[in-house]
Amino acid sequence: MLTTLFLLACTGKPVDDTGTPLDTSDSGSTDAVCESPTDVPCVDAMILDLSLHDDKVSDGAVETTVDGTDFVTTVDASAGGASSASKKAWVYVKFNTDGATRVDIDDDSALESMDWDMSLRRFIVRLNGGDTGPSCVGVAAVGGGATYESITSVPEGTTYEMDDYYNDQCELQDDNSGLPGSPDVAMGGWWGYENCLTTTMQPYLIQLADGRVIKLVVEAYYPPADQDECNSTGTTTAEGGYYTLRWAQL
Repeated sequence: MLTTLFLLACTGKPVDDTGTPLDTSDSGSTDAVCESPTDVPCVDAMILDLSLHDDKVSDGAVETTVDGTDFVTTVDASAGGASSASKKAWVYVKFNTDGATRVDIDDDSALESMDWDMSLRRFIVRLNGGDTGPSCVGVAAVGGGATYESITSVPEGTTYEMDDYYNDQCELQDDNSGLPGSPDVAMGGWWGYENCLTTTMQPYLIQLADGRVIKLVVEAYYPPADQDECNSTGTTTAEGGYYTLRWAQL
């Protein structure tokens, strides 16, 4: 732990096995997938269904540290607890080459902005594209028994899915979890539900608007010790919405 903190303080970048800082300035650089925002469908329905606000900006903390070759980003998307979430704004996150940061923007403005990549509130994770936003951020769930650690490059033939949880009549399509107001988002497979939210450790590839690809796994929705309790026993008394995201650029 002391070594990791020292390296972060001195370099601010991931390091290889020898402790040498990695050059991430143009890691995974490629052609942009999109450069201009597009109109988001079903905006009126989404404002109501997902309780979007035009007068609030989330102050949920977003902090990034370095762990070896990975970034570890914690996001406070607790939104004051389940009973208060609808009154709170979503947290917006941008994945930069040197870490992830919060984007201070209200929900209404986010519908016209490409300056964020992911939005979170409670257990719902949305990406900036498709039915969620005007950008083109897409995700692919990596199957075949892959783990986050085993992914070192983008598999040939990978295709990316954007959020698509409204039908042509702008009716919300839920994820069949039984939880109210839970849209069928593209990244919904990160969690399971018993009496608490378990983490599946499903690894994802996320393609950003500028063409960069990151691998990402949701390690925790509760404080880490409480997440371990939830995963092993199916129950916890801890408050949720405190994400731990592990990710790296490919």
